[in-house]
Amino acid sequence: MKSWEDIDQEILNLKRLLALEKKEDYDRFQAELAKANQKQKVEKGVSWHPTVLTKKGFTLGNRAYIQVERNRSQDGPHRLRAGGPVDVFLSAKANEQKDRHAVSGVIYFVHRHKMKIILNVEEFPFWIDDGDISIELQFDERTYIEMDKTLKELHKCSSGRLKELKGICFGKIPPAFGNAPEFSVEQLNASQEAAVKHVLSAKDVAIIHGPPGTGKTTTLVKAISLLSKQENQVLVCAPSNAAVDLLAERCSNAGLNVVRIGNISRVDESILEITLENRLALHPENKNIKKVRQQAEAIRKKTRKFKKWSQREARTENIANLKEARDLESWARQLEDRLLDEVLFQANVIACTFVNSTHSSLKKINFHTVVIDEAGQALEPATWIPILRSQKVVLAGDPFQLPPTVKSIAAKKEGLETTLLERLISSFDQQAFLNTQYRMNAAIMNFSNKQFYNNELIAADFVANWAVKNYSGKPIEYIDTAGCGFDEKVNKKSLSKYNEGEYFVLREHLLAFTEIQDKENLPSIGIISPYKEQINHIEESISEDESLSSLASQITIKTIDGFQGQERDIVYISLVRSNTSSEIGFLKDYRRMNVAMTRARKLLVVIGDSATIGGDSFYLSFLEYVEKHGSYRTGWEFMSV
Repeated sequence: MKSWEDIDQEILNLKRLLALEKKEDYDRFQAELAKANQKQKVEKGVSWHPTVLTKKGFTLGNRAYIQVERNRSQDGPHRLRAGGPVDVFLSAKANEQKDRHAVSGVIYFVHRHKMKIILNVEEFPFWIDDGDISIELQFDERTYIEMDKTLKELHKCSSGRLKELKGICFGKIPPAFGNAPEFSVEQLNASQEAAVKHVLSAKDVAIIHGPPGTGKTTTLVKAISLLSKQENQVLVCAPSNAAVDLLAERCSNAGLNVVRIGNISRVDESILEITLENRLALHPENKNIKKVRQQAEAIRKKTRKFKKWSQREARTENIANLKEARDLESWARQLEDRLLDEVLFQANVIACTFVNSTHSSLKKINFHTVVIDEAGQALEPATWIPILRSQKVVLAGDPFQLPPTVKSIAAKKEGLETTLLERLISSFDQQAFLNTQYRMNAAIMNFSNKQFYNNELIAADFVANWAVKNYSGKPIEYIDTAGCGFDEKVNKKSLSKYNEGEYFVLREHLLAFTEIQDKENLPSIGIISPYKEQINHIEESISEDESLSSLASQITIKTIDGFQGQERDIVYISLVRSNTSSEIGFLKDYRRMNVAMTRARKLLVVIGDSATIGGDSFYLSFLEYVEKHGSYRTGWEFMSV
């Protein structure tokens, strides 16, 4: 049994590893931008320069916002994303680090050439209407600050519920369970029903292990619905905006009153409808708040033009105007606080990312349960951020899919990549495992089933023998390029690898496949590669290919990380690596390959060089599996077409 001193030492070690990660992240950011001029920053995708101010106003908490638009000819890729911190300044001062009057802000949304930014000020800077504006990405340390603050609080806590959760999650105290209330099953399978009972009966911590395609989200929505009846409000979190959006949308579709807090990663009507900002904007009382704010801004604008301080009467009038503006702003804040409380306290579900669980609007709410989805993708210090807001925690995810990103090699080696979910799945006796998958043909499922899930997964009857119409091949194929001379290449600028020969084979297979399909009802197709440069090469090649360009809109081409959470009828995987030294690089991250291989519903086609990958035990097992249960083909078949 661990001592409290041992646990505190583990927390201090987490804090040390987090500091290593932050330093590595910051050093990389600075090294990339330190000597870059504005033009180079635009090319690197960390700046929009110049932009035009198209709209401005005030949002929740009386924070000023602006909306800008960049020139439509500047359509290059960029790294400015919702939630990212930025500096806003006049384009005329773009290359001047000093005296450029920058104001900081956070991106609320980016949509094609438009961007909305919430400024970290309550008044607009005096120069905001003076001309073109530049936007520049800054190092994002907010998450690091919140993680560090959370670990400090976790370390120092010596009593209360947080200490109990700390003891349970670090192995000193066993989790407790009671009796789950009765509930209607409503199309849940046996393992999903057991998972919901596990959540309802848990007094401290519940674990739902959901492999690919097993209906984890469906299970969570049912559990959240039942929890909300017991507790009125449930906090629902995930490490990414996309994951939060998905769960929030599904909860809303299930009839729950959901309020989505924070920045959103996609701007569509289904998500906008349930955001806190939209709920406030549509409330009848919001018109009165806007009117009061407009009056205050009009008075402040008038006072900013005041020049006659030598005239006593005019000075007295201006001071009175400033007081009136402050009084109006105070009144607006009071009205907004009351409206905010009304909207939030009526919600069954509050949905947000980890960091936004610290949002000022949630300070008055005491949550009993926090449900954390995709917990296998989150650093442990980040996972604790919302746990501090609750009395009970539900962790859901799969430690055998995408891990959290750790940039520091030292921190990774010492265990920062190990998630709280992973630790608890390996140590808790009581947990829920979803064992029936509804996504893929059994032959596609069973390699991952053996490698990661102890052969405990079962393919539902209606998917077990899924097949593509008009296709006589087996549901899993490996096309071996060994001996074809398809060596990998490296883009000297991005240092990412690509393989033109593998795309050639992929193209020939794809053309032959589409020729026997109904073009009006083409099965959904995905192309995946672990390497971004291969994705770029494939996208460019297909767009320029007369035989395939008409199908480009029907084919999804992404890296493994980009395909997380998605599925297609047919999936091609291009492994890229082909060299004489059998180096496979980050193909050794088998969890990523698990994600890639489990995106396919009916047909999985993997293209690679067996001479390069076959020296690795994981890929050797895969090659042997395909020889026994699938189609093992050679790249030479496609070279003679």
